[in-house]
Amino acid sequence: MQAGKDVIAGYKRYLRLEKSLSPHSVEAYLRDLDKLLHFMESEGLTYSGLTYTDLQQFVARLHDTGILPRSQARILSGIRSFYRFLMLDGYISTDPTELLESPKTGTKLPDILSVREINDILDTIDLSLPEGQRNRAMLETLYSCGLRVSELTSLRYSDVYFEEGFIRVEGKGGKQRLVPISETAMHEIRNYLHDRRLISVRKGHEDILFLSRRGTALSRIMVFHIIKQQAAMAGIHKNVSPHTFRHSFATHLLEGGANLRAIQEMLGHEKITTTEIYTHIDREFLRREILEHHPRS
Repeated sequence: MQAGKDVIAGYKRYLRLEKSLSPHSVEAYLRDLDKLLHFMESEGLTYSGLTYTDLQQFVARLHDTGILPRSQARILSGIRSFYRFLMLDGYISTDPTELLESPKTGTKLPDILSVREINDILDTIDLSLPEGQRNRAMLETLYSCGLRVSELTSLRYSDVYFEEGFIRVEGKGGKQRLVPISETAMHEIRNYLHDRRLISVRKGHEDILFLSRRGTALSRIMVFHIIKQQAAMAGIHKNVSPHTFRHSFATHLLEGGANLRAIQEMLGHEKITTTEIYTHIDREFLRREILEHHPRS
């Protein structure tokens, strides 16, 4: 390939060490970059000689091969990352991707739950079952803190600071953040701890907060199953997943007047643009409120 093995190796280190990406994400970035490298090879181009016009031709080829706009946008995001690395390491002096625009993909607004629907789901949990209080504490924490499902299943008891009202969360790339936790969620966790003490915990899982009946950390699939089951019992027909709780958490905060930067910190988003999807949800909420309640509508 025209970019050279040493450059690719350097870029891989950059993604792992500087960007703190997982091995899976690194491989995805390299696969997308490979599409550009094949294009460059077919056109006799080098990374240092690539121009904005060349990149436009590359985008046209992506379109012609049937790659959807959303996938095109992802590929171009990876290419911008590669050229940022080349600039930082002094391989090039100008960045041809600076003016490159991604194709319009449209904003797909995720399903969200109303506060009432959240309460309805929680109210369907049967607390007489052995796992009932665990599930209630778990879903209350998921909603209260806006966690990813992986963050929920790996949450440790030692990372819950009851006195301070915070939990410590390990997010993507091993990055840690402190997230406020509601009094309601802490109350449910305290109630669950009585049941947790009765579980025979497997070695290596002693500090995991939410345990299966086998004494191990819950799987992500199990959390999906629990949420789907409780949503169905509550008569909710939306596509509900753990991520729905996270989206709902952010949207309700925004509707309540929370600062977008604060929401970004709580969600663990590296870029504010990732969080800005919730401004679209909020605008839709406002539009709906006007259409429903304004006397002229």
